[in-house]
Amino acid sequence: MITVTESAQNELTKYFADKDVQPIRVHLADGGCAGPRLALALDEVRDNDKSVQQGDFTFLIDAELAEATGAVAIDMTAYGFTVDSENQVGGGGCGCSSSGSCGSAGSGGCGC
Repeated sequence: MITVTESAQNELTKYFADKDVQPIRVHLADGGCAGPRLALALDEVRDNDKSVQQGDFTFLIDAELAEATGAVAIDMTAYGFTVDSENQVGGGGCGCSSSGSCGSAGSGGCGC
């Protein structure tokens, strides 16, 4: 359901080196022309959550969102964390994916 790359786990380990480890929520965040996109936030367990343990970290996702997204993959790039899903969520009129990248960057009107 949720997979986390080694590079993402390494970055989380660095982040929490001097902090108490907290659960990490996968959620929908506002996303400009792309509409809502998947993002990460520190949070606490809520009713209706699905919980996945990956290494030293607990990832949370609302059960309804988990149904909509299908498998979720979390990675770390030079630009920060990416959260991609098996099924597209959010999206606006410019063909943007759940990770916020634009499939129609040259088509005008898409300012992702």
